[in-house]
Amino acid sequence: MTGQLVPVPIHVTVHHVHVHLTVDELICVIFALLTAVSNAIASVLQRKAAAQVPAERSMHVSLLADLVRRKVWLAGIGMVMVAAVAQAAALATGPIALVQPIFIIELPITLVLATLTIGNRHAIRQLPWRAIIITTVALGGGLAVAAPSGAIGAAQTKSWMIALAATAAFEAVVITAAVGTKGEPRAALLGLAAACAYALTAALLKNAMFDLNLGVVQFFTRWHIYATAVAGVGALFLLQNALQAGSLVASQPMLTVGDALISISYGITLYSEVLRTGWWLLPELAALGAIIYGCVHIAKSPLASEAGPVVSEAPSTVQ
Repeated sequence: MTGQLVPVPIHVTVHHVHVHLTVDELICVIFALLTAVSNAIASVLQRKAAAQVPAERSMHVSLLADLVRRKVWLAGIGMVMVAAVAQAAALATGPIALVQPIFIIELPITLVLATLTIGNRHAIRQLPWRAIIITTVALGGGLAVAAPSGAIGAAQTKSWMIALAATAAFEAVVITAAVGTKGEPRAALLGLAAACAYALTAALLKNAMFDLNLGVVQFFTRWHIYATAVAGVGALFLLQNALQAGSLVASQPMLTVGDALISISYGITLYSEVLRTGWWLLPELAALGAIIYGCVHIAKSPLASEAGPVVSEAPSTVQ
């Protein structure tokens, strides 16, 4: 495992912000970016295959039987597997507070790739480039300013019990509120619920990777990997309901930004991860505001509406 690497520091200065990266954290960033790109490619390939299936097979077992025979869909599944391995490697080598926010970049990447598959050479010019650039720069700047770092590789059982109880209570409140609404508010609330479930899945996966580092027996005899699977399925279920309830504009920003923020809270409470505080909070909040602005405007763009099913399928792995 890369956790055995000597943490040689790498110093980078970005606009007078001093960033301190270890070799593990640099590898973590690379794997997180690979995850985002792989997920984006997987979403586009799977959507392309699904669009070729007759409409009458929707919500039927025959849909899957048809997709399995299509090479483009199998290629998409292959990219999902690549993304899953890359995310596991990222979480094994770096803090959750660093890994999960990077997945925000998956939204614009998916939209760009989906646009390229349209076949219209003028479509790429119609992309919301201003929002894409703002989101990307704000993400990089925000992470550089926050400088997340991790302290421990596995959470204590007591910490997990508290976190799981708090998560269950949060999900119950949000889902109950969603059930009592319709349209865009329901989509937004269910998007937030899905974000929390994806963040929990990532937190569990990080602990499972620590178990694997101890040995295969520990990996399969401890509960973390099985809880990861359950949380992942639950997250996928909530996401599909969010997408069914309303538009991409309502659900996607809540999913994208909510996943990042909740993941940071898990990293701090479970793994003793730290972020810069004090006056650093001002540029961090500014970056967060810019990210929200960018995500909303990306989701509102006409091309995102046309490629809605593609963009919405972005969380192909356990984000």
